[in-house]
Amino acid sequence: MVNLFCLFVVSLIMFFLGAHLIPITDPTESVYALTAKEMLMAGDWLSPHIYGNFWYDKPIMFYLELLISYKIFGVGEFASRLFPAIFATFGLFLTYFFGSKLYKKKIGFTSAILLATTLEYWYLSHAVITDMTLLVMFSVTLMSFFLAYRAGKPQFYIVSFAASAVAVLTKGPIGFFLPGLIILIFLAWQGDLRHLKKIFRPKNLLTFVAIVALWYLPMTLIHGREFIENFLGVHNFLRATVSEYPKTDVWYYYMLICVIGFFPWSLVLIPAALKKFFRRVGLFIEEGRLPIFDAHEKFLIVWALTVVIFFQLCATKYVTYTLPAMIPVAIFVARYFVNRWKIFLGIAGTSLIIFPFTLYFVALPLAEDNSARREAQLIAPLIDDETCVVSHGKEYPGSLPFYTGAKIFRLETPENFAKIRPQKLAWTSKNVMPFMTFDELPTDKKVLAVVSVAYEKNFLDNAAGDWKLVGTVDKIKLEARVENFFYGRQSQAIKTKIFVREKTYGNHR
Repeated sequence: MVNLFCLFVVSLIMFFLGAHLIPITDPTESVYALTAKEMLMAGDWLSPHIYGNFWYDKPIMFYLELLISYKIFGVGEFASRLFPAIFATFGLFLTYFFGSKLYKKKIGFTSAILLATTLEYWYLSHAVITDMTLLVMFSVTLMSFFLAYRAGKPQFYIVSFAASAVAVLTKGPIGFFLPGLIILIFLAWQGDLRHLKKIFRPKNLLTFVAIVALWYLPMTLIHGREFIENFLGVHNFLRATVSEYPKTDVWYYYMLICVIGFFPWSLVLIPAALKKFFRRVGLFIEEGRLPIFDAHEKFLIVWALTVVIFFQLCATKYVTYTLPAMIPVAIFVARYFVNRWKIFLGIAGTSLIIFPFTLYFVALPLAEDNSARREAQLIAPLIDDETCVVSHGKEYPGSLPFYTGAKIFRLETPENFAKIRPQKLAWTSKNVMPFMTFDELPTDKKVLAVVSVAYEKNFLDNAAGDWKLVGTVDKIKLEARVENFFYGRQSQAIKTKIFVREKTYGNHR
């Protein structure tokens, strides 16, 4: 009970404290939050839609979490970040439970605290995205399998298939394929592939299909080919084969992410792991034998490595993709710290102090600079039924319509619109926000324009009429903040400018 209470307190400090202060950020969080907001307003709890269009980016599970939270607590930051924090807490207790089952309670407790105080887990416990839900369902799938396999309790396989089905409802086919691949590789290493017959029994498969069909079947019947092409074609097949962000498609990407994501523990673990590795390799060479791992170690190794290698092979890479590998890594390395208790307590205690300060003094300013909440506060009082609102810049800020509740057009030149307009089976298919070209700006309405300062000249050169500056919002880029911290430079602010043009009743420059 003491361990459980400590984990609960750690969860409150690391995942819930101050989360309600963080604004909804662009470009990712605002998509989920705005989608759930529109679903709630439309009374549609089945078909995700955004900007008035059906939206097939992700399945229904995370949207349902947001809908429930919005229904109870109202649309806002607290409600948006509540379920990621709850699932992060579930993840800690799962880690404690599984680590205790594999080894002993002290290792389970150590691994849970270690997980809670890593940079990536802390970050994603606050993020309005699907990954924490996927982590929990992914982990329940694999933990249930292993407990059923080791303890000879086939009833746990039903739990494994049910959890995998919820993972599919959270992220798509990867929720079944990747845990299945991990199980397959583990059984092959064990020399026990015949055990697959005990896993894939009709009742287990029927459980999986019945849960998955609750959403996929009605979506296919209602939306048909459009749903299949966009969900499976763009957001699954295209994501795996064509990089959305080519700069990150490098062979060492997840090596860096793992080191950074496991901070601060990686500072101690990497030197220790290298030392132990070379020592064992020397011993193996001397004795002429291969390393021997028990079933527990094999399972943890396969789980962690398969996740990292699989996503490294995929074309599109995101920081969050390796999160499911963190639980087996935490359990595996907890055995190192259980015999170095003073070091463990020192790092964990320091992290429990530093991370909350990091949230207030680092995460909050960065989130504000990646959100349009302040712009929304400026323009909301200026918007009425006779106002057209446009946004012009490198990216469209989805948080702007989320906070204002207004329809915000993405303003582009005709030439650029032709390049980024939605097209089937291409990344531009994600551009479902309302568009407007400069020659379509209405002259019989007041126009509010939210313009990135880097695009100010382009805006004023192309937008007809007399524009009045009504406000600015100062922001600082992340790289500028880093330079300021390390080199003592003064961070250069960037600005978002807000212009207004009254009714002109005719185009004239």
